[in-house]
Amino acid sequence: MYYSNGNYEAFARPKKPEGVDGKHAYIIGTGLAALSAACYLVRDAQMPGANIHIIEKDDVPGGACDGAEIPGLGYVMRGGREMDNHFEVMWDLFRSIPSIENPDVSVLDEYYWLNKEDPNYSLCRATKELGKDAGTKGRFGLSDKAAQEIMRLFFTPDEELYDKPITDFFDDEVLDSNFWMYWRTMFAFENWHSALEMKLYIKRYIHHIGGLPDFSALRFTRYNQYESMILPMVRYLESHGVEFRYGTKVENVEFAIGGGDGPKRERTGVGQDTILKIQATSGVFKRNPYGSGTKKIAVRLDLDHEGDKSSIDLTENDYVFITNGGCVENSTMGSQHAPAPWNPDLKPGGGWDMWRRIAAQDPSFGHPDKFCSDPQATKWMSATVTTLDGEIPPYIQRICKRDPFSGHVVTGGIVTVTDSSWLLSWTLNRQQQFRDQSKDQLCVWVYGLFPDRPGDYVKKPMTECTGEEICAEWLYHMGVPTEKIEALAAKHANTVPVMMPYITAFFMPRAAGDRPDVVPDGAVNFAFLGQFAETPRDTIFTTEYSMRTGMEAVYTLLDVDRGVPEVWGSVYDVRNLLNATVKLRDGAPVTDMKLNFVERAVLGKVLKKLDGTDIATLLREYHVI
Repeated sequence: MYYSNGNYEAFARPKKPEGVDGKHAYIIGTGLAALSAACYLVRDAQMPGANIHIIEKDDVPGGACDGAEIPGLGYVMRGGREMDNHFEVMWDLFRSIPSIENPDVSVLDEYYWLNKEDPNYSLCRATKELGKDAGTKGRFGLSDKAAQEIMRLFFTPDEELYDKPITDFFDDEVLDSNFWMYWRTMFAFENWHSALEMKLYIKRYIHHIGGLPDFSALRFTRYNQYESMILPMVRYLESHGVEFRYGTKVENVEFAIGGGDGPKRERTGVGQDTILKIQATSGVFKRNPYGSGTKKIAVRLDLDHEGDKSSIDLTENDYVFITNGGCVENSTMGSQHAPAPWNPDLKPGGGWDMWRRIAAQDPSFGHPDKFCSDPQATKWMSATVTTLDGEIPPYIQRICKRDPFSGHVVTGGIVTVTDSSWLLSWTLNRQQQFRDQSKDQLCVWVYGLFPDRPGDYVKKPMTECTGEEICAEWLYHMGVPTEKIEALAAKHANTVPVMMPYITAFFMPRAAGDRPDVVPDGAVNFAFLGQFAETPRDTIFTTEYSMRTGMEAVYTLLDVDRGVPEVWGSVYDVRNLLNATVKLRDGAPVTDMKLNFVERAVLGKVLKKLDGTDIATLLREYHVI
C-alpha cells in the first residue's frame, strides 16, 4: 500500500489482484469502516460479492452512524457527522455508490450539488441568558499567552504528548476563551482528554480555524447519516451479492502467532471476564511481505448467534477485517417518560470484550483498557427531540434566524448554551431529517458534555432525566416562558435520551501501540478497522478516518495496485499556517503583539530585511504584518 494524490491515481482503475476469485473475506461489524472495507473489496479488489461475509451483532447495520424511528420510542439519532470537502477517501468511495433517491447519480454528486446550492453557515453559534446571542461575534478571545500555548502544543513532538492530558499544556488563558468553547463543543473534547489528539486535530484542520465560529467550513448530508450514507452502501453491497449476517456476535478471533497449526489455549479468569491466553507454538519463518515481525495468522472466528455457539476455521486465503472497540457500545435509550439507564460500575461489552480477548494474544493488537476502563471520563448524553406541531418551532426560528421548515440549512451546526450547567448544545440539520418524517415535524439533536451536573431548570443531572425533562431544560435555555415549558415538553414534543458510556473513548490519553496498526507487522490475513485502529495519516472521530482504515486494510492485504489518497496537506501549506495564526488572534497582525523593547527591535530589523521580497508580500497578503 502506498499514498498518492492527484488525478493520475484518483481516476485510475486497478487491475484485478491475482487469485482473488478463490478468496473469502469476513468483516466484523457494519459501521462505516466495515462497510467501506466491503465496498473496496467489491470495487477495487474485485472480489466476488458472494465471497464477502459481513457479521453484525445487532439487527441493523450502521454502528454509530444510525438514525431510525423506533416503534414505541420515536425518532432517534445518537449523533451527527460533520464533513468537509477534503475527506479524500470518503469522496473517492462515494463517487461509486449510487444515491438512494436517484440511482442515476452517485452519493457524491448528490452531496456536492446540495452543498453548492445550500452552503452551510451558522447565524447564531452560541447563546446565554435564556436564548440571547452570546455576543461572541465570531471572536476567539485568545490572549497572546493563550495563542502561544496553542502554538507550543502544535510544535511539541508527538512522543512528548503520550499519555498526557490537555491541561498539561493549556491553562485558563485557553480554557476560559471562546476558542475553547467553540472547539470543545464542536469536537466533544474534555479538559482531561489527550493532548496528542488535540495537537493532531489542530494539524488536521488548520485550514478550518477561521471557519470554527460560523461553521462555514462544514458540509452536511441531506438526511440523517443512516439514510444518507449507510443505506446506500448497504444497497450497493447487496446488489453485488454480499452476505450480511445479523444478530451474530463475534466473541473472539484466534490467531496462530509464530507458526504451527494454531494456538494452544489456556482459559484464565480476569475479574468477571474470561480472556484467552495464547501460547503459540514455535516456528521459524522467512521474512514475509506483510512486515518483518513474527508471522501472525487469523485461524478461527468464534461466533454466538442468539446463544448458538459456532466457529469458522480460517486459512491464509480467508481475510478477516476486525472492528475493535466501539464508541457506542453499551449505549442505552430512555423515552419520553424514562431516563436512559446509566450504571457507573459498567463493565465493557460488545466490541470491547472481543478486543480484550484479541489483545491478550499479542502486544501488537493494542491495549483496549486504555480507552474503555473509565466510562465516567468518556461518556456524555444526547437526545432527539421531535416537535409534534407548530408550537415550539417559532422559538427555534428566533435563535437560528431561519425558517426551520424550508428544507435548507437551519442552525448550520450546533448552537451552544454557554451558561448551561450541562454545557448543552443543539442543532437542526436540513429538515425533514428522515425521509418518512411528517412535514409538520422537526427533529432536533441535543447533547450535554456535563451530564452529571444538576440542570438549571430541571435541577437534576441529565443522567437522571426523562426525555420530557431534557426537553424542558432545552426549552428553558431557548427562552421559552417558564409557564409554557411543562406543557410544551409534555404534549408538543417527543424526546428520546441516549446514554453513551464510551462516546469519546478514543480521546483518552494514550501512547504509541495502544491502538493496533490497521495491518499489524507480520499480519498475513487480517486487519483492524475503525476509530481504534491506528493509521498515521488522519484524525479520529471523523467519517474519513473510519473509511480510510477500510481502504488501507483492503489495499494492503489484497495488494491493490492503486494509491490511497493522501490526507489533505494543509498543514504543509505556509498560506494555511499564516492564515490560521492571524485568525487565532482574531485578525490582529503579529506586529500588534505586546513585545518588549528588544523583541520589537529584532522584529523591526527582520521586517526591514524582508521588505521588497515575496516573503513580505505573502505576510501582508495574510495580514501577518
